[in-house]
Amino acid sequence: MIPVKGCKGQKVAVLGLGRSGLSAARSLLAGGADVLCWDDNPAAREAAEAEGFDCVELRRAGDFEGVGSLIVSPGIPHLYPAPNPVVRAALEAGVPVDNDIGLFFRSFADNTWHNFETLPRVVAVTGSNGKSTTAALIHHILTEARRPSQLAGNIGRGVLDIDPAENGSVVVLELSSYQTELARSLTPDVAVFTNLSPDHLDRHGGMGGYFAAKRRLFSEGGPDRAVIGIDEPEGLFLAGQLSEGAADDRVIRVSVAQKLSGPGWQVFARKGFLSEYRKGRQAGAIDLRGVKGLPGAHNHQNACSAYAACRSLGLAPRVIEDAMHTFPGLPHRSQIVAEAGGVTFVNDSKATNVDAAVKALSAFKKIRWICGGLEKDGGLSALNDAAGGVIKAYVIGREAAGFAMQLDVEAEVCKTMEQAVERAMSDAQPGDTVLLAPAAASFDQYDNFEQRGEDFVSEVHDRLSDR
Repeated sequence: MIPVKGCKGQKVAVLGLGRSGLSAARSLLAGGADVLCWDDNPAAREAAEAEGFDCVELRRAGDFEGVGSLIVSPGIPHLYPAPNPVVRAALEAGVPVDNDIGLFFRSFADNTWHNFETLPRVVAVTGSNGKSTTAALIHHILTEARRPSQLAGNIGRGVLDIDPAENGSVVVLELSSYQTELARSLTPDVAVFTNLSPDHLDRHGGMGGYFAAKRRLFSEGGPDRAVIGIDEPEGLFLAGQLSEGAADDRVIRVSVAQKLSGPGWQVFARKGFLSEYRKGRQAGAIDLRGVKGLPGAHNHQNACSAYAACRSLGLAPRVIEDAMHTFPGLPHRSQIVAEAGGVTFVNDSKATNVDAAVKALSAFKKIRWICGGLEKDGGLSALNDAAGGVIKAYVIGREAAGFAMQLDVEAEVCKTMEQAVERAMSDAQPGDTVLLAPAAASFDQYDNFEQRGEDFVSEVHDRLSDR
């Protein structure tokens, strides 16, 4: 646990009592704060009260008298589409609003660091797609290289639940736009921006607000080194804003769409080969085609981002390459869950938006595509341009018929995962890939994308065991 600093004797309120909220409450208490809690869910309040925390609703500005700050969990709106009433009351009372990420960055360093030969580092990863895989890959590479490392944030442990730093250790954080937008302190040593595509637009008031939330990771004090994917206009713009010139190697530019050149530091992948150039000369190369845990161009982008971050931490190219070959991949992200009768079964339930699904479709050929769910803003037209490898789609979800009508491929309305897997497996021929890449949210049928992916895996394994 990381005790929160600067709050001893202060009254601090915590809104939202899920994993991050309860973790923040415990760390605040360990730091000497007087903690007040609230969650609209009675079960969550009961769990907090069982640990000895006081639960107070705090819906009026007057309720915040004497409260020094409000700590908000990431799932709770603080601006768009409308602030939660407790957040609004805090803002009206002039009470600072923060989150567990901000608390972490102001509390992680302590006086013991003076005794370390090598100072601990923090690597923070954000972006629309690939940030979980990139963060997990960085952590895996560091672990394989015998560098002490912890994975936290949106993946792994809660950010305040990690162990105190040790000599030369690295904390790898995956951060969502909700987290970067609200954190009052953001000072990573290395910051990674994978890419940007439309997502969570209602929570950020549009694409501009979404990009601004991501960009804060690079503006609040600024990282020592920034790894920026430049295949979208926003990333190219961000790299330009952070750089002092073409030769400024504090910015590492990353691409899977073009070969990069110039006097600066670049990492790019073309036709399955990763290349690193620095000061106009090649400094490293990896053949990614044989890395089973990183299939497809979208994962090659993740590999480039992770490679760049690890190089900035001083790891050698060969060490990084060896570790990539042992990376197992992440559940629900281009995860090969079975191979039988010449058919490969892939779970990419994390492809919850169109852009992520497009990248999943581009990674495979001869696809039996399971898709559908709660459609997001922006429509599905981009899917049709990427569906050249799709033999047939099997559409799930409450609005499966409407979803299927927007596809330019043969589509069968299945509605349930059970029926979709049954039909896809019945139709599949040797050489086919049965791919779950929904291009939609899961909430019409499941609590989350993990549950949807687990249902797919279960249906596949159950049918294979019956053969």
